[in-house]
Amino acid sequence: MTPQLLLKITNSSDELATITEAVEGFGEEQDWPMDLVFKVNLALEELSLNVINYGHEPDSGDHEIEITLTSSPEELTIEIADDGRPFDPLSDAPLPDTDAPVEDRGIGGLGIHLVRSMMDEMSYRREADRNILTMTARRG
Repeated sequence: MTPQLLLKITNSSDELATITEAVEGFGEEQDWPMDLVFKVNLALEELSLNVINYGHEPDSGDHEIEITLTSSPEELTIEIADDGRPFDPLSDAPLPDTDAPVEDRGIGGLGIHLVRSMMDEMSYRREADRNILTMTARRG
């Protein structure tokens, strides 16, 4: 059986510490290299904050974000599912102009760009009124 970690959190930035702690513990159990733990935590923080800050109307109450990590000897698969407004970070997020001087760049947009550069594969689908983003990071 492939080792798996399932996290269900609410759309609150207070939950970010829960994610970090769970990823570090699971990574230690699965003997991940430290750079993989760092990448996973950074990606999950960025993507979770996007859901928390932009996924729902303000004051719409608590919403669940479900994060599943599946670890194999070759790779780690990360799935994030939420019931927020439809958003495909692979096609809906504007590409940042990383060649422009810092003072000419717009605010935001670098987080998803960073996640895309750290992961080996990413895919998005909308299913049963939920955004589902799947990412793969090779372990070697």
